[in-house]
Amino acid sequence: MSIRHFIIGSAASLLTIGAAQAADLPLKAKAVEYVKVCSLYGAGFYYIPGTDTCIKLGGYTRAEVAFNASGMTGTPAWNKDAGQDNRKKNDYIFRSRQNVNIDTRTATEYGVVRTYFDAVFTWTSGGSSSTIAGGELGVYFAFIQFAGFTFGKAVSQFSAPWNGTPGNITSNLLGGDDVSTGINQISYTAQFGNGVSGTISLEDQSRYRQSQLFNINNAAGGYAGDAASYLGGLGSGVNNYAGVQVPDIVGRIRVEQAWGLFQVGAAAHQVRASYYVPTDESTGHPGDKWGYAVMAALQLKNLPTGAGDTLNIDAVYADGASRYVIGGTTDNYFSMFGGSGLAYQSVGFGAAADGIFANGFGIETTKAWGIRGAFNHNWNPNWATSIFGSYSSLEYSSTGKAMYNAALQNKLGNGVVGSPDFNIIQIGTRTAWTPVKNLTFTGEVMWTQLDQNYSGVTGAVNAGGTKPVGARYELKDQDTWSGVIRAQRNF
Repeated sequence: MSIRHFIIGSAASLLTIGAAQAADLPLKAKAVEYVKVCSLYGAGFYYIPGTDTCIKLGGYTRAEVAFNASGMTGTPAWNKDAGQDNRKKNDYIFRSRQNVNIDTRTATEYGVVRTYFDAVFTWTSGGSSSTIAGGELGVYFAFIQFAGFTFGKAVSQFSAPWNGTPGNITSNLLGGDDVSTGINQISYTAQFGNGVSGTISLEDQSRYRQSQLFNINNAAGGYAGDAASYLGGLGSGVNNYAGVQVPDIVGRIRVEQAWGLFQVGAAAHQVRASYYVPTDESTGHPGDKWGYAVMAALQLKNLPTGAGDTLNIDAVYADGASRYVIGGTTDNYFSMFGGSGLAYQSVGFGAAADGIFANGFGIETTKAWGIRGAFNHNWNPNWATSIFGSYSSLEYSSTGKAMYNAALQNKLGNGVVGSPDFNIIQIGTRTAWTPVKNLTFTGEVMWTQLDQNYSGVTGAVNAGGTKPVGARYELKDQDTWSGVIRAQRNF
């Protein structure tokens, strides 16, 4: 009995002490709210706990390898070491990438306030030559949308919804606009109902919209550049744009309905050169000019060939704004070498300039046009194939041709005749296998031809790169092929 009383008494004492200590502790915090599904903006959105803001997290993991490529994976071997086809080029290029995007939306009396951020972490093993490799961080999109306005880095309002990929996976199909990684802008979009909208936009031209601007004698007493700059597709040498003054002014009308999409757009682009002699402002400069670009795009859906099949086509014409047709996020100069029975090797080159000028003359703008498209067919829910192609053309004015040729012959000799005009033809196909939802394996192959307009054999020149000093080259058309294998998991 004594032992039992002792145990009971000890337990009561411990309970009393514990209760007293508990009374000294702060009150227990209220349980955190459970994350709730937000169904206002589609699948994948959740309320941020304690707020009326919905958030969606997404992205993808990608691994790919490209063959016979230049620079980025999938870029055709049309310049640098790959274009020279020398032993410094990489016959394959591996790339691994992680993409993360964050989408937030909040309903207000002014409509939905949206923010969007998209970034990629990339590791590339090798580039255009054996010495290039490394990791990089890229910010694709970062913008705010409010009451019809968009502020920040977003897809250009000029672009078709597919940008440079109407049916391909690599961003190297020329013939139209491609700023798929976004461009800084301030834009306003009005919705007119029944899928009809109109947009006006001010867009930064300094990163993706300025092509080359040639000055054929930007040094006192002689022509600029050297033979390597011409054979490298760089025309007379460096880019001679002045600093930006006015952003590109873009307008667009779009109709988007169940049958597909139709869009027309236009852009005004200021062409503003630096000085006749870049290091001497007293030499003066040519007057500013305004270039422009116009486009039309068409998408047809629900085709009789199969469920989900689409036909995407867009066409662009530009005067003094060549990067709306050739370039964007990709290269806009081309230098390709091949075999020859007349000289050491053959070469084809082209440079997508916005214009050209010489001391005491104004800017002679170039004209460019392109068309591209793709037919996308679904064999079944797991297999799909696309056939795509493009045609791009750039032409100098008669005065521009004379300026370019004078500088070219000064470097390469009178054995070279023709004009700096050129065309690029591309044809390719893509096949994708999706064994499970959001996991896709894709293979793509593309053929590219540089149709240039020079002929003849150069004098002894230094072509740069690994090409021997004093060699002679035959001017002729060139072609190449490129291929990509990709695995991608979306989430």
